[in-house]
Amino acid sequence: MKAVILAGGFGTRISEESQFKPKPMIEIGEMPILWHIMKTYASFGVDEFIICAGYKQHVIKEWFADYFLHTSDITFDFTKGNEMIVHNKHAEAWKVTVVDTGLNTQTGGRVKRIKDYVGDETFFLTYGDAVGDVNMDELLKYHKSHGKIGTMSMYNFGQNKGVVEVGNDGSIAAFREKSDLDGDLINIGFMVFEPAIFDYIDGDTTVFEKEPLGGLVRDGELMGYTHRGFWQCMDTVREKQKLENLWNAGNAPWKLWD
Repeated sequence: MKAVILAGGFGTRISEESQFKPKPMIEIGEMPILWHIMKTYASFGVDEFIICAGYKQHVIKEWFADYFLHTSDITFDFTKGNEMIVHNKHAEAWKVTVVDTGLNTQTGGRVKRIKDYVGDETFFLTYGDAVGDVNMDELLKYHKSHGKIGTMSMYNFGQNKGVVEVGNDGSIAAFREKSDLDGDLINIGFMVFEPAIFDYIDGDTTVFEKEPLGGLVRDGELMGYTHRGFWQCMDTVREKQKLENLWNAGNAPWKLWD
């Protein structure tokens, strides 16, 4: 099964770093967050990836082209005509297709452009800027159980502050600590679709989260899978630092691999 990863946006909310590279290439523990996402999928046996690139797409292509150089020790022997020796060459057992889906293409348009690479089969789809310990086996099992076109993972992000309860007359009724019950369920990506999803996408200007998903809702073809573990996006430098701290402390919940 293939996993499609949206990695073409400008990443304007974390422009401190995305001005130099695509947002999915911003590093957590010296490896791009894109790599972390792929490693999570790979831990469930998913080994074929389609990257929907756009902004600074050459950075993604060049990184994968030199992947074994990033993960191996290298000797440069200038005494033998600039010979390069790669030690302990290591590369993942992945097939990665990086597709230039356009600089200004919307999310739906990017998905439409990789239709031929997906083929006529069920596929995973997610965003290239968030990690989680989503159980892909359980997600896929749930998707196949209901027979609909799409399944979207949901997560209760909750509140990050204490809560004030107010009476009808405006009086303060109570204070209480934040709870996982506070807040709304949000779309966290980690979706599964049947090829019929491509019929819901018009072209480059289509925003995937609007017309396509809205169309599935209208037709009763979208189901929700509630994830109750860890999930974190990387929209800001502060969120990047949070993920970095978890990784450096050896306490990264999304690290499902050895």
